[in-house]
Amino acid sequence: MKIDDSIFAVKLYEMEEQYGKLQCRIRACEQGGREKIRSALKRAEDEYKEDTMLLEEKVRSCRSPAVKSLTKAQLDYRKKTAALMDRELSRDVHSEASSPGEDRQEAELLYAEFAMDFATLSVQQALIAALSALDRRKSAETEKSP
Repeated sequence: MKIDDSIFAVKLYEMEEQYGKLQCRIRACEQGGREKIRSALKRAEDEYKEDTMLLEEKVRSCRSPAVKSLTKAQLDYRKKTAALMDRELSRDVHSEASSPGEDRQEAELLYAEFAMDFATLSVQQALIAALSALDRRKSAETEKSP
């Protein structure tokens, strides 16, 4: 089976596209000026908001309880991490030797590292989920064949 024929082809393409954006934007912004960073940040935030709105719409309009539950979990994760960034992380990283601005910067760096670690974990989970689904599918096909 070629990758283009894969049941996961669209999802693999989407992941590749997002990883490409991540890699290109971070590398370009590390070497660019503040305006370049702000422009890339605005684009990324706009895309994130649009994706969130699509997830919210999916929850409202989805007929599948399974898809609705998984989509709600994604939205809950987004809301929880946003709340942590807004209220708690700066306070939790505070030390007597740092200013509120330094605390915020430290919290943002910590969260960026965590988000990248979580993305890596998500890729691992996606691999296990895909391989498990393929294994069950092949097993069912084997049982049906004479």
